[in-house]
Amino acid sequence: MGLYRKLETYVDIEAPASKFHELIHKNPHHMANIAPDKIQSCELHEGEWGKVGAILYWNYVHDGKACVAKDVIEAVDEENNSLTWKMLEGDLLNEYKSFRMTIQCIPKDKGSMIHFTLEYEKLHENVEDSHSLLELCDSVSKAVGAHLVGKKNNEGSFIEVGAPKA
Repeated sequence: MGLYRKLETYVDIEAPASKFHELIHKNPHHMANIAPDKIQSCELHEGEWGKVGAILYWNYVHDGKACVAKDVIEAVDEENNSLTWKMLEGDLLNEYKSFRMTIQCIPKDKGSMIHFTLEYEKLHENVEDSHSLLELCDSVSKAVGAHLVGKKNNEGSFIEVGAPKA
């Protein structure tokens, strides 16, 4: 059995695909205000927000542990609301030789469906597949989607649409 894997999930949200894509693509640093229990920060390390070649540095919580990731934006498709990040450094690379995430925001009659694709190569056969990272993607997507339509956050307070919680 090979060490290369591809996992996918779909998440339904009430927010429009274009709004979700814009936030994830051009303003990922706002996610720390939207889902602070999952994303602590996203900083621009090099380049311009939302541009191919930009390098982002993330602090996040995965499986109950504080983690970091340094990613490069590898591809952006505005027409299809798609974005691909490739991991350069970070905690996941302790178990995976390579790691890439693609997010596509697909419009529906009401709201949208967020399609996550994780492509990675394990360092060895004993490394588990990253289903828990898909669960994190699901949870963050739902928080961002709720934020974009002005729903309550996990703490029960309202989040203003279009403005991150301070």
